Amino acid sequence: MPGVKQYVGHLHPITYAIEEIEEIFKRLGFTRVRYNEVEWDYYAFEALNMPSDHPARDEWKTFFISEKPLGPKGRMLLTPHTSSGQVREMKKYSKEGLPIRMLNIAKTYRRQIDISHLPMFHQFEGLVVDTHATMAELVGVLDFFVKEFFSPERRIRLRPYHFRFTEPSFEVDISCALCA
Repeated sequence: MPGVKQYVGHLHPITYAIEEIEEIFKRLGFTRVRYNEVEWDYYAFEALNMPSDHPARDEWKTFFISEKPLGPKGRMLLTPHTSSGQVREMKKYSKEGLPIRMLNIAKTYRRQIDISHLPMFHQFEGLVVDTHATMAELVGVLDFFVKEFFSPERRIRLRPYHFRFTEPSFEVDISCALCA
């Protein structure tokens, strides 16, 4: 008798997580955007108001590809964060109009190599720009995501925090499964 055909291979666990995150945010009206892993200094730093002496722009923090600027948008680098996508989306929608509800999931690169950091990692962030967007809506989106992705028993806590380029700012804590 012939044996049972075995499936060869499967998707990577990170791919499964990305698909699940995308599906959760799609139900909330977000559209996933994708940008190149190689970025211009302008989008990664300049357009986000990061001064030239900001630590992230240091050779020891960012993987620069070009030694010198290659034109008006500066040097080329491996994308250090997903926020450059926000700049591109806002430029695009400044012509098309509001609302913006985007989700950017991408590989990012930083020169942080130690026991808890690798030079490449996945990051995701959302951006909402609309005439009626509120902090209450943001809290609702975060709470919905945590309950859908981790479990309905999980709770979130927002703590005020100072991020140099965003105001108001806070960090989100997620309750542990046993503590919920």
